[in-house]
Amino acid sequence: MKKWIGITASVILLITGIAYAKDYEVKKKAGDYDVVIKIDKNPPSVGKNNMEIEIKDKSGKYVTDAKVVVEYTMPAMSGMPAMDYKTDAKLDGYEYKATMDLSMSGSWNVVVKITRGDKTSKVKFSVDAQ
Repeated sequence: MKKWIGITASVILLITGIAYAKDYEVKKKAGDYDVVIKIDKNPPSVGKNNMEIEIKDKSGKYVTDAKVVVEYTMPAMSGMPAMDYKTDAKLDGYEYKATMDLSMSGSWNVVVKITRGDKTSKVKFSVDAQ
């Protein structure tokens, strides 16, 4: 009986941990902006990965009038050319949303470009897709 209680408790903890796993999150400065990027899978994986991008100006107000583009690339490797993709992020409330469709596992370079007026700022980071 004790064995079954232990197994049941372990399974519940495992399921609860999976259900409440924290998003992959990046916080960086891009010029005068504070940017928080969340990816719904942690770690990101091959296939569709949904992103939420929150941008605040130096006074702490949400930026909702920018053009936001996500570029993600994987460098060339032996027998394989470089892969370059780009997607526009769409404003939804106070966040910009985009989907990265990672075609293979490995290290991907991600650049979020924020254009407001005639000025473009960038956030660069890397993800290791599983």
